[in-house]
Amino acid sequence: MSENNPLQKSDVLDDLLSNPFGDDSSVSPVVEANYDATPKPKRLVDVLPQENRERAVQLAEQIDPTDFKAMMMYGTQAQTKLTSFSHAMLDQVQKKDIGEIGDILGDLMKRLESVRPDELGEKRGMISRFFGKIQSSIQETLSKYQKTSVQIDRIAVQLTHAKNGLLTDIGMLEQLYEKNKDYFHALNIYIAAAELKMAELNEKVIPELRRKAEATGDQMAVQEVNDMMQFMDRLEKRMHDLQLSRQITIQTAPQIRLIQNTNQTLAEKIQSSIMTAIPLWKNQVAIALALLRQQSAVNAQNQVAKTTNELLLKNSEMLKVNTIETAKANERGLVDIETLKKTQENLITALEETMRIQAEGRIKRQQAQIELTNMEEDLKHRLLNLKPKN
Repeated sequence: MSENNPLQKSDVLDDLLSNPFGDDSSVSPVVEANYDATPKPKRLVDVLPQENRERAVQLAEQIDPTDFKAMMMYGTQAQTKLTSFSHAMLDQVQKKDIGEIGDILGDLMKRLESVRPDELGEKRGMISRFFGKIQSSIQETLSKYQKTSVQIDRIAVQLTHAKNGLLTDIGMLEQLYEKNKDYFHALNIYIAAAELKMAELNEKVIPELRRKAEATGDQMAVQEVNDMMQFMDRLEKRMHDLQLSRQITIQTAPQIRLIQNTNQTLAEKIQSSIMTAIPLWKNQVAIALALLRQQSAVNAQNQVAKTTNELLLKNSEMLKVNTIETAKANERGLVDIETLKKTQENLITALEETMRIQAEGRIKRQQAQIELTNMEEDLKHRLLNLKPKN
């Protein structure tokens, strides 16, 4: 920058002082402002660096009271370039939409908050985990995370461009700051030269002209005194205009620094978001997913253990029952005594009943035989006793 290059700074200052009385083609209309003409106790020329003070002395010698046009154009070159510089700075600031960066950062925060680790805590039944299925909530959240991650990466690219633009602006504003400093130094020299010229007119030229007019009584000599006083008045007004311009450069310096500091703060915020917030968010989501999968695996393992224990218990109960029943069956005969007793009792009862039925049958057959014999005798008797009818 110009601070590190004295020759460049000197060249800029020389350019601003190269045409102290300017010309009509390069000057915008200047509006004279009201000012307080009360002499200040301390002149600007007294506080200038030695090099600039010498330039002010040289410039003061070039001020010609008889050149009215030159007086009107005095210092306009520096003022004109200051005006152009102000317009350039305004255009540069207007082109930068700081709000857009704020919108990008806001969008980034929304994206970071869109996937939260606590959303991964939804649970499903133990059966699905027992068979090793990944929870649908994990899959949905992972898909949402991946989609959001892509969007965040795009936002990170936008923020990187914005950060680079801010850093470029900081460099541009630094150049503007150096130019503003050059205008400040140039205006100081113009004002100091005007102070020196006014001191010369007030302390030497006008008193000599006044003494000459008083001594000669020549009306033209009197007019010369009046002309010189009018010139000094115009020079004082012109110096006041330059002082106003100098005040603009004084106010512009902290304004430029304020813009630079704001840009620097935004750039640091963006850098923090890109290098810290985004990786931290991705790490935490990845850790949450890993922990949830780990928890799912632990739950599945617990369920396996539980199911295994339940199977072992059921099998042991079944084995116990089967063993006892088998032992009972082995200790018991093929046919129970009770069964044999009942069978024998039923057999005896059947034999007795059979014998009773046979006895009854025998008696009934004997009775039937007697009846049949009687019926046969009765039939014979009746047949023999049959007589024909007359």
